[in-house]
Amino acid sequence: MDRLTAMETFVHVVETGSFSAAAKRLGIGQPAVSKGVAQLEARLAVRLLLRSTRGLTPTEAGLAFFEKAKRAVDEANDADDTARSAGNGLSGTLRVSAGVTFCRLQIIPNLGPFLEQHPGLNVDVVLDDRVLNLVEEGIDVALRIGNLGDSGLTARKIGQSPCRIFGTPAYFERHGEPHSPEDLLHHQAVIYSLSESTCWTFTQAARQCPVVARGRLRVTSSEGIRAGVLSHQGVAMAADWMFMPEIASGEVKAVLTDWELPPRDLWAVFPTGRMVSAKARAFIEFMEGVVR
Repeated sequence: MDRLTAMETFVHVVETGSFSAAAKRLGIGQPAVSKGVAQLEARLAVRLLLRSTRGLTPTEAGLAFFEKAKRAVDEANDADDTARSAGNGLSGTLRVSAGVTFCRLQIIPNLGPFLEQHPGLNVDVVLDDRVLNLVEEGIDVALRIGNLGDSGLTARKIGQSPCRIFGTPAYFERHGEPHSPEDLLHHQAVIYSLSESTCWTFTQAARQCPVVARGRLRVTSSEGIRAGVLSHQGVAMAADWMFMPEIASGEVKAVLTDWELPPRDLWAVFPTGRMVSAKARAFIEFMEGVVR
């Protein structure tokens, strides 16, 4: 195993916490990973990892080596990507993570031109509403909507969507349209239960009107919000991104449009401590054009 490959193997072992997880990420056998780390330790004449029944822990020397090795590997990978993009285009695999609904409606249907532009590049799209550990999952870039809970993340704002109250014409025909935020107290709301609050704060000029949403249906994913609204079970507060096809077709409509709700920001989030790869940069530049 050459020097750079050994360094890359060690970096993956530390990031994933095990030989088996690193082997899976690298697409090689676990014995090759173990052998590579052992050869690295022999060449450096220092113990890099402590092995116990609880897993692998870097030694002090291992942590110091990890920081510099990770930088070297990232720079080498970025140099490869830059050279390829200047010549034959990007290649390899780009792993992207985003919520299920946003992936289904905004990312996957728009990937065609990006893939045509980079014929040597494969894109793995991880559809998951959970906030994943980007390093452990081997994610190059994640797209997240709303407030970022971890201020230590490396992030870049790439878009913004209005947030409005949506329901179907059939629902409003049966229950009437709200004409003020307070009218929502007499409506069923489809509530996203993972949200920090069920308080929807409306603004009109200098006036603010907070309303606590009430509803019998609570869901833990954006797909559940869509399903509840599209089956005429209630109204929901959502970004336009979530209902864009139905807005265009008239299957859903926005109400209380003379009031404003806080918009939803779209963020590109990158693994902390790593250089942003040329593949990730190209993808984010492409997505900025899609979501505007």
